[in-house]
Amino acid sequence: MIKLENQLPLFVLDLLLGLQEDNPRQKGRVAELTPQFFDALMPTDEPLTKLDGNELEDSESRDQAEEFSDQGGLHCLDVFRQSLLRRSPERPLTSQRWSKSSTSIRSSTTVNFGERRQQLVHCVTELRGAGIKFKKRKTDRFWEITFDNGTLEIPRILIHDGTKSLLLNLVAFEQRHPNCSNYITSYAVFMDNLINSQQDVAYLQDHGIIEHWLGNDAEVADLFNRLCQEVAFDCTNSYLSSLSEDVNKHFNHKWNVWFASLKLKYFSNPWAVISLIAAGVLLLLTLLQTIYAVYGYHHPIR
Repeated sequence: MIKLENQLPLFVLDLLLGLQEDNPRQKGRVAELTPQFFDALMPTDEPLTKLDGNELEDSESRDQAEEFSDQGGLHCLDVFRQSLLRRSPERPLTSQRWSKSSTSIRSSTTVNFGERRQQLVHCVTELRGAGIKFKKRKTDRFWEITFDNGTLEIPRILIHDGTKSLLLNLVAFEQRHPNCSNYITSYAVFMDNLINSQQDVAYLQDHGIIEHWLGNDAEVADLFNRLCQEVAFDCTNSYLSSLSEDVNKHFNHKWNVWFASLKLKYFSNPWAVISLIAAGVLLLLTLLQTIYAVYGYHHPIR
């Protein structure tokens, strides 16, 4: 039902539903039912009908469904995607996503910006080495990622057996319609770069950012690493491009790397802190003993 190649136009489904219910005036009815029907595929554990913790009124849901139909909702997959992105980033994306800098990207690959090459973002393990922290953001909009003061806040995403098919078909829809926004593709590319190994997945899971029902963490890493294969994507037209730039600036600052390395090596656990304090006290006592000995040699007590 979620596959792009299996989609039927909304007006056809409305006509079929009208025949079944003996009521030809069914415009918007399928669009209204679609989010409820696909609710089990949601990549978050918050239901679609909730917005900032408040349930939408039924009338608002119907108005939204009619709006999808009036604005040219193509089919159920299109409606479900619009429902996912019902509150998109305030800054709109440029409609045309195809350009000379468009390229196919995968995790840990680079993108061509004219004559210079720049990696989108590094993986979780490398970002941690630069002192970047990861925190779960409390929102049901799974794609709404923020970065502030060295902390990358990522909403919780629920990964189950249907997640791969859902994301693949949403990315395929955005590839098929280059004039629509590319929020899902941008999110998939960003997560693809963040996750290189099962260790990255385990760390994000420990911080509540990822919850999965798959066999192991390696399967989750493989899911994201294969999600954007052969995908044409212009990162300069991504809603996460400025965020990626800020992350890279923080990563490339040498002081952040040195401080993070010091923290991981000497302040990673209480025993390391105690050992460091003991070594400091021992060094101080040794220094005081040396000073006292030198002072006593030059100024003997008579």
